[in-house]
Amino acid sequence: QVQLVESGGALVQPGGSLTLTCATSGFTLNYYAIGWFRQAPGKEREGVSCISRSDGNIFYGDSVVGRFTISQDNAKNTVQLQMHNLKAEDTAVYYCASKVGKCGYPISGSSYDHWGQGTQVTVSS
Repeated sequence: QVQLVESGGALVQPGGSLTLTCATSGFTLNYYAIGWFRQAPGKEREGVSCISRSDGNIFYGDSVVGRFTISQDNAKNTVQLQMHNLKAEDTAVYYCASKVGKCGYPISGSSYDHWGQGTQVTVSS
């Protein structure tokens, strides 16, 4: 049974940095992708970034490219999202999710079938 657990959400000042971690378990094959998504109150869910377990292929959403970096530690079965130069508009609940196959663009949550519980990121002074 696939399980995803996010951690690392916090309150951070504008311009600051934060790293989120998605701990994964239950995968029987290495042919899957992990995506990070976020949802702010009153807004639609947004695809932030994704990475393919098999070949490390990566995509970013337009609003975070150049500021966020996704990486995976295959030994620890974790996927991290390093976030830099955070802005107020980055405030949201961040979720990691998985799907069979490879990462693609656009990063659409509709193709992901397992989700974590989410972690709150608040960017405010």
